Amino acid sequence: MDEKQARVLNTDVLAYMGDAVYEMMVRQELLRRGISRSDRLHRMATGYVNAAAQAQIIRTLQPELTQREQDLVRRWRNHKYHSKAKHADPMTYKWATAFEAWIGYLHLSGDLQRLEWAFDQAVRIVDHKKED
Repeated sequence: MDEKQARVLNTDVLAYMGDAVYEMMVRQELLRRGISRSDRLHRMATGYVNAAAQAQIIRTLQPELTQREQDLVRRWRNHKYHSKAKHADPMTYKWATAFEAWIGYLHLSGDLQRLEWAFDQAVRIVDHKKED
């Protein structure tokens, strides 16, 4: 799929893909760090994949996004949602979904270098928050 095809996909579809891609990348990172107990892996992964963490990541990175990415994130954030978040307020849920859509967009458009950069920044942001 090329960038143009990925760009016009429905927000929910991009977020669906981005959720899977991001979770897989988080799990690989935790394994790379030597964490091997499944209960600990799950507990640690939730610190990266929850709505609050994802919303913080995209809000922190927004100034570093390209103009096209900023426009897309705004569109994805403002998308009308038909479901409600279980563990987040509506605005946090919107930002988190925009983050997942961005990750899905990068993956589906084949921009793996930008995807790796986004993931590295996401890990840095979440890890920094854990230190505070």
